[in-house]
Amino acid sequence: MEHLIYKNLKKIELSGIRKFTNMLVDYPNAINLTIGQPDFPTPAHVKEKAKLAIDQNHTSYTPNAGIVELRKAISSFYDHQYDLLYKPQDEIIVTHGASGALTIALRTILEEGCEVILSAPAYPGYIPLIELCGAVPVCVDTVATDFVLTAELIKKHITDKTRCVILPSPCNPVGTIIKDEELQKIAALLKDKEIFVISDEIYSELIYENTHKSIASYDSMRDKTIVINGVSKSHSMTGWRIGYTLAPSYLTKEMTKLNGYYISCATSISQYAALAALTDGLNDPVEMKKEYKVRRDYVYNRLVAMGFDVVKPAGAFYIFPSIKKTNMTSFDFCINLLKEQELATVPGSAFSEFGEGYIRLSFAQPLEVLQKGMDRLEKFMAKL
Repeated sequence: MEHLIYKNLKKIELSGIRKFTNMLVDYPNAINLTIGQPDFPTPAHVKEKAKLAIDQNHTSYTPNAGIVELRKAISSFYDHQYDLLYKPQDEIIVTHGASGALTIALRTILEEGCEVILSAPAYPGYIPLIELCGAVPVCVDTVATDFVLTAELIKKHITDKTRCVILPSPCNPVGTIIKDEELQKIAALLKDKEIFVISDEIYSELIYENTHKSIASYDSMRDKTIVINGVSKSHSMTGWRIGYTLAPSYLTKEMTKLNGYYISCATSISQYAALAALTDGLNDPVEMKKEYKVRRDYVYNRLVAMGFDVVKPAGAFYIFPSIKKTNMTSFDFCINLLKEQELATVPGSAFSEFGEGYIRLSFAQPLEVLQKGMDRLEKFMAKL
């Protein structure tokens, strides 16, 4: 009966990140710089609101799009932080994490055979979801532009089958952002084309030298853009699984149907926790970001001192150094690093073919852990 399983599902493999994380069971003393998991606890006031939600019996189904109070908070948050207003009644959906938001967005706009342009190295979650829709991921090599997807690169890859462009900013795995002047060029390129944009803004609160700007805020782009965000990274709430979409009503109406059939609704208790995060916790990401910046600078400086070619990340908590000088594949490099020094990183090949020759390190770890990790990496490099 195996031959009856959905063909697009069978060709999908487990995420390369998870493959390496799963290996750590055999290395209990390994330093883990693989998963993008904030090491900060969820803010105490958020946890208290979740406990209160339980005590007040907010434990039943909610509307498919989420509780109205949370949708209003999301609307106010985007208006206040990014000067971008969406109506809570029919332009916002609360989802099962940002991954759930991405799923309903892609399922709404994609059909068999259409194409999706995305920057590469690419977050591993994009390509499988595109392929599950029967669509074709078109990965754009951004190595020459310091891992930034530009309007010029997008233009070269547009065909009559192009249905969507995914813009992650800040970008996992490289930590780059698309700056205002480039976003203007992308908006000018796409505004008159029947091409959707999915703007993945899950790391929007973790930008170090600039402020976040959404492609949806540019002329004629709001009506064709689906913004994806959530509280996982900004408020260290990965396990609470709350993401959301912001999109014009004609798209939100259709995505709400999918959200209802896929999950019915996001977890009620988590929704009340997210409500606290986006009302009383607007400053929670600020202190986290200060610490991430210290860690970023430390890891970047250590890598440069070791002789790595590396782009300094402008956001998120990842760094993506080149290992091409070692003449090793990224998989072999990471395996040997784990076996010899018990330091776990992610091979760049996990982020598409264009990530080969690089490794990803997460600096979402305390500084003392990162110091030990960099020491182990330095010892490994000294032996090569």
